[in-house]
Amino acid sequence: MDRTISLFSAEATGPGLADLAGLLCCQGHITGFGRTAARLSLVVDEPWRARVLARECRSRGADAQVGVAECGRPQVRTSFRVDLLGLADSWLRPGHTGPAEDDSGKAVPTGFRLSGAMLRMWALAAGRPEAGGYLLGVDPLAPGTHEELLAALVPLGVQARLLGPRAEVPAVRVNGRRRLDGLLELIGDPPAGAERAWPEVPPAPPVPALAGGERRESPRGGQAESPLQYLLEAVG
Repeated sequence: MDRTISLFSAEATGPGLADLAGLLCCQGHITGFGRTAARLSLVVDEPWRARVLARECRSRGADAQVGVAECGRPQVRTSFRVDLLGLADSWLRPGHTGPAEDDSGKAVPTGFRLSGAMLRMWALAAGRPEAGGYLLGVDPLAPGTHEELLAALVPLGVQARLLGPRAEVPAVRVNGRRRLDGLLELIGDPPAGAERAWPEVPPAPPVPALAGGERRESPRGGQAESPLQYLLEAVG
């Protein structure tokens, strides 16, 4: 599908090392080695995610390898690198050099501005569609980051909500056709192998005919939503 490229979308600029902050929005970890280097690591649910993320890291100049974590799940991990020190300094709380058993050591940096490219990395690592919506996983070992990440989505025009404590895994949820369409504009098309994890925008519902049998057209083309459908999506 042809889409207008947003100023904030992942496709508006070339890939950069700063995009890897999107991996820290979810279950990614950053580990410092003194003041000399840092390493980024991420455990994922499916092997394809590790392969795709390793490729995305390499395209941003950070060599990454795919392996198996101690828990037996796929893992992607960079080497210790000087150019990752900035991420470690920004994301690690004072006195922390990396994750502990039950604490990731992370905090959302002051003034953090999420970009479409970071959001794309977040989706590749921890995004998954569900009926009528899309979930972006957040780090269960960093509960203090969840509300701040939810707020960081707002300037991008992504209205979402945190799933309650009864959810199987912590995540933010984006729902509604308009919101999912906006999310897709930000993260762009999926790379090869990631199609199954990308948002699915439901088709617009049919609109009742107006007087004389005419139908009102949507500003984006096609049939417009009914006022009730628009209201339901507006309130989430």
